[in-house]
Amino acid sequence: MMSERDTDIKADRIERSIHIAGSRQRVWQALSDAASFGAWFGADLAGQTFVPGGRVRGPITSPGYEHLFFDAVVERIDAQQHFSFYWHPYAGGAPDDPSEPQTLVSFTLAEAPGGILLTVVESGFDKLPAHRRRQAFGPHTQGWEAQLRSIAGYAVR
Repeated sequence: MMSERDTDIKADRIERSIHIAGSRQRVWQALSDAASFGAWFGADLAGQTFVPGGRVRGPITSPGYEHLFFDAVVERIDAQQHFSFYWHPYAGGAPDDPSEPQTLVSFTLAEAPGGILLTVVESGFDKLPAHRRRQAFGPHTQGWEAQLRSIAGYAVR
């Protein structure tokens, strides 16, 4: 049987990358336009705009997750290079304390042969309460792998 100590997550960050055989402009549009972001991410963000300091919120549209919301505050936008936001990385519901620390999700675009290398980093897990870290880290690790495949498909169609 696993002890509490065995299930502690020590890592602070998740980092994943994908090569996208598409133009920088198309990948950037998929990231920086809220409605487009929602289309590949699985959230209804129609009519909203990503701006530094602005909050974007909308229901998740992926089957089985419709009871959840995408809820983020944009941290930084560097045109066609970097996009980042803060959010509560909760699994299945709101945090016990809304003032609980958030993680930072950062997307970076880099030139790569035949396309763009898109990297996502979610950091700040070490600031979360232990039970939230356990709820979020594993699912987010798998989730970012799936989301990168999703944006790659969206950006090349």
